[in-house]
Amino acid sequence: MKSLCIKTNNSNILDYLLNELKYADIKDICFSQNQFKNYKNVIIHYLSNDNPYFFSKISTLLSFLIIDEIEDTLMKRIIHKNYFYFDSLEREKILKNCYNILSDEYYTWFDKKFDAIYQSFYEFISTNKVLILDGFINFRLQKYNCILDEIVAESVNNYIIEKEYMEFISLLKLYINSQNNNSNIVHLIYKDADSILLDENKNIILNSEELFNAKYLSDISFSSNDIALNSLLNLLPKKIYIHLIDNKIDEFINTLQLIFENRVSICLNCELCNLYRYNKNPVSH
Repeated sequence: MKSLCIKTNNSNILDYLLNELKYADIKDICFSQNQFKNYKNVIIHYLSNDNPYFFSKISTLLSFLIIDEIEDTLMKRIIHKNYFYFDSLEREKILKNCYNILSDEYYTWFDKKFDAIYQSFYEFISTNKVLILDGFINFRLQKYNCILDEIVAESVNNYIIEKEYMEFISLLKLYINSQNNNSNIVHLIYKDADSILLDENKNIILNSEELFNAKYLSDISFSSNDIALNSLLNLLPKKIYIHLIDNKIDEFINTLQLIFENRVSICLNCELCNLYRYNKNPVSH
């Protein structure tokens, strides 16, 4: 017979553990709860001789416990300890970004976390009869904590990029709102993530060398979107009609909407849209 005593004073963890043991598909076990001097104890007895089976089942149960009940607290602890220079609102945004990272690649991150926790528990309970859960979390889950560090670091990086992006948007909004309009209407034809600008008479706006001294160039490769944005910042039209030939709003279009706000109107189906949608080499009017 193999026995394991799990010690904790966290009532949520205790309830979780007892409930999972009650409904777990683990053969030949019995368990009880006892209150001793310093800890509440869950004592598990395994009545058969297949110890690897017992160690695997309990390690799996405890791994899910960590991810379900404790992971959130651990990430908050890492953010508070390593990124204390952010204010409380910023730390909340960083934590939310952590959730998004985990959600976007759920299975990849889950498998990585689970394997690290499982191996730590399996190695420990195969050679020990007493598991003090708080101490184990703090001192025995180094690989798992490194994974959480990685997630939080990526979240912080994403937050900083997002913050700089919004600051950039704010600066451009201040600029265009402080200048006089230089044109009435500009049409932006957007297809395959590529931009073409037309004036109010639907003639193509030619790029000039002056654009290379414009207010903003986002990339030294000078893509059509870079040049389109700089042209719009020079033209400062009263109205921008964005013709989405592929019916897709991507990051560039979102950026234009943020910068130019109510000056922007999205068009999905008009004569101009159809001209560029169905003709490979449309000519300007």
